[in-house]
Amino acid sequence: MEKYDLLPEQLLHEGTAESDNFFKPRKLTEEEILSTHKAEYWEKLKQLSLSKSEERRSGFPLSDLIVEREITINAGTIQAAEFALTYGIAMNIAGGTHHAFTDRAEGFCFLNDIAIAANHLLNKNLSEQILVIDLDVHQGNGTAEIFRPQPRVFTFSMHGEKNYPMHKEQSDLDVALPDGTDDKTYLKLLDKHLKQLIDQVQPDFLFFQSGVDVLATDKLGRLGMTIEGCKQRDRMVLQTAKDNNLPIVASMGGGYSEKIKDIIEAHANTYRLAQEIYF
Repeated sequence: MEKYDLLPEQLLHEGTAESDNFFKPRKLTEEEILSTHKAEYWEKLKQLSLSKSEERRSGFPLSDLIVEREITINAGTIQAAEFALTYGIAMNIAGGTHHAFTDRAEGFCFLNDIAIAANHLLNKNLSEQILVIDLDVHQGNGTAEIFRPQPRVFTFSMHGEKNYPMHKEQSDLDVALPDGTDDKTYLKLLDKHLKQLIDQVQPDFLFFQSGVDVLATDKLGRLGMTIEGCKQRDRMVLQTAKDNNLPIVASMGGGYSEKIKDIIEAHANTYRLAQEIYF
C-alpha cells in the first residue's frame, strides 16, 4: 500500500524521526512461524498451494511476493518487541495482521505478526503475561483464536459491532461498538477498560494494534471518530504503557480513508506521540 512508503517519508520530512530510528527487518524463521501457525498451513503457503476458496478468503492472490512480504512484516514485529524491551516502545509501520488464524488466512492477513511476536517473547522467557490491545475497527479474530487456550496472553478487541468479520471469535474481552460511535463515547469506554485491564491482567508487555480505520472518513470503518479523537486514543494507550513501565509495540493495522493524507496524518500521530511521551 502507498502509505507504507509515504508514512516514513512524512516522519523524516517533519523531523519526528531520523533515518537512524528506522530498522530493516530480517526474515522470519520457520521455527518462529511454527510457534504459532500449523505446519500443514505453512506448507501450503510455501508451496503456493492454497485452494481457490482459501485464496479468496485471504483477499489477495497468493504469490512468492506475498509470502516474502508476510515473513518480513512478521519478523519486523519480533524485532520491534526486542527493541521495546530496551527502549520502552517500538513500532512496525506495517503489521497488525490480526485476521490470520493458526491454520488459515483471512482479511489480507496470512501470518499473524502480533501472535508470532508474543509467542517469541513467551518462548524466550522475555515476558510472563502479555496484553493485546486491538483497536482496529475490525475484530482481531485470528489473534483471539490463536490465544484462546493460552492464559499468558489476554486479548482485548474494541471494534465495530456490525463490521467485518461477520462471524466474530471470542476474545478474552470484546467491546463491540455501534455504527457512528463518536470520540467522546469511544474514549470514555477505552479509558474505563484500559484501567481495569492493567489491574486485572497485570501484564509485563503490551501489543497495540493501532488501526486508523476507526475514522469517520474510512471507507470500511462505519465509526464516527475524528483524527483528533484517534490521536487521543493513541495518547491514552501509550501514556498508560509509559506510566506503568510496560514495554509496548504498536503495529499500524488498517486505514482506508478516501484521502491518503488523512491516513498518513492519523498514523503519523502515533509516532509523534511516541516521540513526545517517551523521548
